[in-house]
Amino acid sequence: MAHRHHDHPAPAPADSTCCGGHSHHDHGHDAPAAAGASAPPEAAAGARRSRLYIAGMDCPTEEALLRQALTPLPGVAALHFDLLGRVLSVDHHLDDEAPLLRAVAATGMQARALDEAKPAPTPGPAVSRRQRWLMGLAGVAAVAAEALAFAGWGDTHPAVVLLVLATLGLGGLPTLRKGVIALRHLQLNIHLLMSLAVIGAIILGQWPEAAMVVWLFGLAEMLEALSLERARKAIQALAALAPESALMLQGDGQWQPREAALIPLGARLRVRPGERVALDGRVLSGESSVDEAAISGESLPVAKGAGDLLLAGSVNQAGLLEMEVTAPKGQTLLDRMAEAVQQAQGQRAPTQRFVDRFARIYTPIVVLGAVALAVLPPLLMAGQDWSDWFYRALVLLVIACPCALVISTPVTIVSGLTAAARRGLLIKGGLYLEQGRHLKTIALDKTGTLTEGRPVLTDALALDTALERGQVLHIAASLAALSTHPASAAIVAAHDAKDLPLLTVDSFESLAGRGLAGSIDDQTWLLGSARLMRERGLPDGGAERERLEAEGKTVNVLAREGQPVALLAVADPPRADSAAVIRQLHELGLRCVMLSGDNPGAAAAVGRAVGLDEVHGGLLPDDKLAAIAALPGPVAMVGDGINDAPALARADIGIAMGAGGTAIAIEAADVALMQDDLRRLPEFIALSRRSAAVLWQNIVLALGLKAVVLLMTLFGLGSLWLAVFADAGASALVVLNGLRLLRWRGLATTKPTAR
Repeated sequence: MAHRHHDHPAPAPADSTCCGGHSHHDHGHDAPAAAGASAPPEAAAGARRSRLYIAGMDCPTEEALLRQALTPLPGVAALHFDLLGRVLSVDHHLDDEAPLLRAVAATGMQARALDEAKPAPTPGPAVSRRQRWLMGLAGVAAVAAEALAFAGWGDTHPAVVLLVLATLGLGGLPTLRKGVIALRHLQLNIHLLMSLAVIGAIILGQWPEAAMVVWLFGLAEMLEALSLERARKAIQALAALAPESALMLQGDGQWQPREAALIPLGARLRVRPGERVALDGRVLSGESSVDEAAISGESLPVAKGAGDLLLAGSVNQAGLLEMEVTAPKGQTLLDRMAEAVQQAQGQRAPTQRFVDRFARIYTPIVVLGAVALAVLPPLLMAGQDWSDWFYRALVLLVIACPCALVISTPVTIVSGLTAAARRGLLIKGGLYLEQGRHLKTIALDKTGTLTEGRPVLTDALALDTALERGQVLHIAASLAALSTHPASAAIVAAHDAKDLPLLTVDSFESLAGRGLAGSIDDQTWLLGSARLMRERGLPDGGAERERLEAEGKTVNVLAREGQPVALLAVADPPRADSAAVIRQLHELGLRCVMLSGDNPGAAAAVGRAVGLDEVHGGLLPDDKLAAIAALPGPVAMVGDGINDAPALARADIGIAMGAGGTAIAIEAADVALMQDDLRRLPEFIALSRRSAAVLWQNIVLALGLKAVVLLMTLFGLGSLWLAVFADAGASALVVLNGLRLLRWRGLATTKPTAR
């Protein structure tokens, strides 16, 4: 079973059909698909990258035109499209951008070069107030023309013709202009097909129908643009959560506002009640509750105190906090989430690749069918009216464009990625959003994933009845305070009498891998493993120690003057929600397996506590790779450490703990749980299934409407305006249906579909 999920095929080349080659942030006509990365590939050696802002570029039709115009230019190496941001990045070997700007202008769109060091401008309104008024007046004229014709004035009455011409002038010119451009570029897109339908209807004397066709199409395009603007604003809203300035401590001891982009790493900031946190950092002083709902999806405020993490975009609710900046502007968790969601559009999901391939075959076949429908029946059957069959062919031409089908997938995927980011779930591409529903096995690391990753003292058993628990901890903490071992830190943290000074330790000695030794009040003390006790010829704790170790705990023996007086057991406890998450994954039909480098006893104890199906302990990184290959797939691997990176890369989907996880693990993974919140894991599966359901709803809706109108046309019952509704109307419907995912609020409101 192969699990090399990063060996994805390169995006299929763009076709010349309507909406062909669609991808919201494609990786270029000759660039390979990104291997699990969220950013576009670097420019080829020797090539320079120019970024062009194209105000009219927000539809697959425009992308196909631009590809056809720019790809043949000498010196152009690759194209990278960001349709939501309306930015085209071109890798080229040209002296300047002038040839690129001329080629874009030839498509009827205007481009301007962007400074590489500055962000792209925020796209303006999708539909201006003027456009809305013009489309409204065009609609009045079109309906009036239809009403007069229906009232008996006739389709060619001068008043009807005048109203139709008004409709074309007010609301149809953009469509006709784009149709001429498409014809000049020999591209069979929706604007050319719609222009032919309008002209054909006029030739046949169907003036009112020509008006309704061009107005309905323009109205549907306007609704589609407004719907896409919602998706664009949802992504922009992520980055806009963090304020642009913060109160920073100056060298003279004064607190002054400073632009967030200019605040350096390590700076000291003050966050007042009610303010949003500008940058990621750690609390230095103060206590408060912080609302992190916008970043993690956690509905309840989180208590924060000294040492706790603060995230940009969260809201300080009560007390005054002072913090140290740990991530500058552009590198905060919020920035990474917004950037990854924006750039993840470039990785086309399997359904989108299928739809694009289907569109390349579907459109030419239907167009050829329309030509045959116009010519063959009158030639082969006596008494047939040429105009009647020509009209039916026009209807079929309108049906030929797969716009609704092609645009349904990227809008759904972007909506799903944005909804996930709002829940603290960073998915690096539509591929992984869609593949999540196919998972059969979830493999999880133990330390830092299923457990807190910080050992705590679980047991302090006095073997000498003369000593109380507090005395045992006081002595053990005095020794442990001189060590940096995690188990020592757990013992010190558990010391009950926080205000009781630790004892002075003389002749301290750290015995590597075994324990500690020292003298307290002229008595010799040992704190260490059973091995250390046996080396010194002392009792090792016997049956009580063995019982604690059988529970997966690390046991240290405290001995005084050669006599064991206490046992101190340390363990890394499961996260509070680990058992509930595993239960939810089981309910979703997944098998849950632990792959841990920890000792088998500790791994088994955690596995029993959280309810895993299978536990493997004592694994080296290579062992984890072999274990993943042996599991029934598709398999997801969840981990946080450097040693998990190979397994994350090998699994079908790698999922990293995003807050506590190492940078290497996050880079190797395809999905990140940004708050180390395991509850997002079952939500990822549920969202994947929900997204797939919406995708197939859109495909059925887009093709179903066309099939109905196609059959009606063949039987002489179809009409041009009905065909426009089936095409342009379906486009608006599937966009609106896809945008429903933006309202997704997690498992509490989602019923995952059966796989």
